[in-house]
Amino acid sequence: MKTLYTILTGIFIIIFSSCNEKDTAQDLNKANDQFYAALNAMFTGEADPVLEIWSHENNITYLGPFGGYLKGWEAIGTEFKKNAAMKLGGKIVCKESHLFPGKEIGYVVCVEEGINVTAEGKTVTVSHRATNIFNLQNGKWKLVHHHTDLSPQLEDAFDKKLK
Repeated sequence: MKTLYTILTGIFIIIFSSCNEKDTAQDLNKANDQFYAALNAMFTGEADPVLEIWSHENNITYLGPFGGYLKGWEAIGTEFKKNAAMKLGGKIVCKESHLFPGKEIGYVVCVEEGINVTAEGKTVTVSHRATNIFNLQNGKWKLVHHHTDLSPQLEDAFDKKLK
């Protein structure tokens, strides 16, 4: 009887831990999808969705396609509010994504593809690699780091110098 109990306990542990891992991966994927939906909303002038997905801690980081390095919620939140106010339009999607869920930290690597629009209405095709790192905070995945390749196409179109 004791052996049967041990076997059944082991089976329950395997079942419940695999469900938990599956749920964790699904939740991480959902958060990553939320980030890209939020970026696309930002292109239409809506800042709230992109501000919601980010952690509001001071140890978060952003390394975007124009170069530079932003650290902390104040700097990153200000940057995304400024970008949303420009209402430039465009759309970015996450393709070829690979998820790596953990208990408290998870990350997604992908290729960001899409179109950005300059203030003059010029469309720019973009395609670059990206890494998104999330931290589980109060039961929700929050973005703590976003890093993309530098984008010469965006630099030329927006007349910004890469740093």
